[in-house]
Amino acid sequence: MKKLVGWREWIGLPEIGIPIMQCKVDTGAKNSALHAFKVDAFESGGLEWVRFSVHVDETDLSKIQLCEARVMDKRLVTDSSGNVSERFFIETILEIGESHYPIQVSLTDRDTMKFNMLLGRTALRKGHFIVDPGKSYLQGKK
Repeated sequence: MKKLVGWREWIGLPEIGIPIMQCKVDTGAKNSALHAFKVDAFESGGLEWVRFSVHVDETDLSKIQLCEARVMDKRLVTDSSGNVSERFFIETILEIGESHYPIQVSLTDRDTMKFNMLLGRTALRKGHFIVDPGKSYLQGKK
């Protein structure tokens, strides 16, 4: 059964220490993207990992979460301006409303964007969501 989301929603990424943040729902974006800075790759147990910082509140840039995740992939991504860059992709659990499921997220500089998280259509499809672009926060706030 399909669930309804608005053009912006409250989400959590608990595996990387983010209990709640706003995201923009974007069916024009294939991949989900998270604003990350101070991104450093390292090796642990023979696997590639990445350590990065996230602003968890767009209105208070002093609220920073240090995160670590295993690198699932590195891919070339074309942004909405047509710029191509290589990005780290991690897999983490997305919490949205009552739904919890793993998604892949690219780490990128979204410093000039209003929302630090973009939820793309691959994650929406996996969660069986459809979008009502005239509504906001249909999945509630944790």
